[in-house]
Amino acid sequence: MCLLAFSLSKLNCSSAPQVCRLLDLSLSSTLGKQSKISVRDECEQTQEYIIRVQRGVSTENSWQIVRRYSDFDLLNNSLQISTLSLPLPPKKLIGNMEREFIAERQKGLQAYLDVITTHHILSNCELVKKFLDPNSYSVNYTEIALQHVSMFFRSEPKWEVVEPLKDIGWRIRKKYFLMKIKNQPKERLVLSWADLGPDKYLSDRDLQYAVKLLSSCSHPYIYKITFATANESSALVIRPFSEKGTLKDLIYKAKPKDPFLKKYCNPKKIQGLELQQIKTYGRQILEVLKFLHEKGFPYGHLHSANVMLDGDTCKLLDLENSLLGLPSFYRSYFSQFRKINTLEGVDVHCFGHLLYEMTYGRPPDTIPVESFPPAPSVFVVSVLESILTCEALKNGMPTVSRLLQMPLFSDVLLTNSEKPQFKIPTKLKEALKISKECIEKRLTEEQKSIHQHRRLTRAQSHHGSEEEKKKRKILARKKSKRSANESGEEHSAKYSNSNNSGSGASSPLTSPSSPTPPSTAGASSIPPAPPPPPLPPAAPPPSSEVPTPRPEVSASRGALLSSIQNFQKGTLKKTQTCDYSAPRIS
Repeated sequence: MCLLAFSLSKLNCSSAPQVCRLLDLSLSSTLGKQSKISVRDECEQTQEYIIRVQRGVSTENSWQIVRRYSDFDLLNNSLQISTLSLPLPPKKLIGNMEREFIAERQKGLQAYLDVITTHHILSNCELVKKFLDPNSYSVNYTEIALQHVSMFFRSEPKWEVVEPLKDIGWRIRKKYFLMKIKNQPKERLVLSWADLGPDKYLSDRDLQYAVKLLSSCSHPYIYKITFATANESSALVIRPFSEKGTLKDLIYKAKPKDPFLKKYCNPKKIQGLELQQIKTYGRQILEVLKFLHEKGFPYGHLHSANVMLDGDTCKLLDLENSLLGLPSFYRSYFSQFRKINTLEGVDVHCFGHLLYEMTYGRPPDTIPVESFPPAPSVFVVSVLESILTCEALKNGMPTVSRLLQMPLFSDVLLTNSEKPQFKIPTKLKEALKISKECIEKRLTEEQKSIHQHRRLTRAQSHHGSEEEKKKRKILARKKSKRSANESGEEHSAKYSNSNNSGSGASSPLTSPSSPTPPSTAGASSIPPAPPPPPLPPAAPPPSSEVPTPRPEVSASRGALLSSIQNFQKGTLKKTQTCDYSAPRIS
């Protein structure tokens, strides 16, 4: 999952004091971006918002853009097609530079960004992504798609474009066109063109062969592909157009040709399907997932808009997505949980979202789901609990075979007798296996980086909390008090030891063993030799007298005080020194 954090700071011109603001919010995005926004005022009395955008958890991959309130207003007007009530702060012509108004507007913009970036469909739409990352989304992909389609028509002149189906899907780099065959003008088809994605690991040759092979796939629960081709940069697929639309159109009571935002952001009536429909559609979808996994064909793109309705039968769409390396609709969800690390686990998790949508007529508010509303059957809740609860996400997803054995689907009778056929050459199977392993490896690495970033953020938040600060202050006080007590005891011990050593080796002036300086009375004309230099204290000069034993340590303090008090300067004998350094003349 990809988080986006926004911070807004207000910088006034030199004539006004500087004011700073900070806004924080999060966004789930398949692009894996984080953003921070700051705001500045120009001297012309206009406010500009500096948006610092960061892709992924690394601060190195970041950039800045500038937006004004008018840009927010333009974005809001463009998003009105969703019929959602978005809380954009109102305009104000007079007094819009006052501090109080700026503070209120900033709070309002925070709330507005919170809504559009935490809404799963809005956060993935082209309008919001262009607002946050204009450099990456400045290309007109409709024109690029038309160029590729035109080149294709040069070699296949029997096809003709009727009209572009603008924004009927959620992907920015995937475009749709209504088609017809020239000699069959009443038959309508849908052409989808898609750019290659980050999970494309097949070689160009294997990719082209695998995409062309899709038209040979025959399965009662896979929507038939009329034509498919690919090159080194994109792929083109043609299918029959269904007026009934997808399973999502059925749940939301939507028209297939309407834009994605209009169809699914704010349904007028929220109502789930009947129990028998849930059981039948769920069983059919699980059967086709099992078939693809047994064939070694990666999928990972299950959601209700990728399931076409053909009467009472569900048929899977967009098998080419995994070959092209496109990101999954629910990637921002399952990338948060490290136990969902295989494509089968991804498909099962996506099936949980689809089952919830079929049951309640809307997607889950949060993942994991803490409690489920009343359902048509306890068996439905049992399946949902095995996929979408916190315990299931921590322990891992059940297998597709395990879901087929659960009571909700085990008693469903499938009446379709069509025999599945999808022959994949051995060499291509090996290439698909390697591609699948690479996709799962990249997912695991992304989950690991998100997990480490989340742990770091949680630790920083905990370390900076008021409760933790109080604990640290209390511990610091206790440690300081304990250190003070220990240092006091150590000082007392050192002082006692110094007293003991001082009394044990008393002053040489008062010690009985100290030698008396020699007298100069009666000295001959030849002066005596100079006294030897004093020896180090550790090795006193030997004395002919027997040294007096040292007093006991217990009386050391009293002896020291007594020697100091009884000392008299007058008792010292005057000495005369003779200087032999001058030259002697005989």
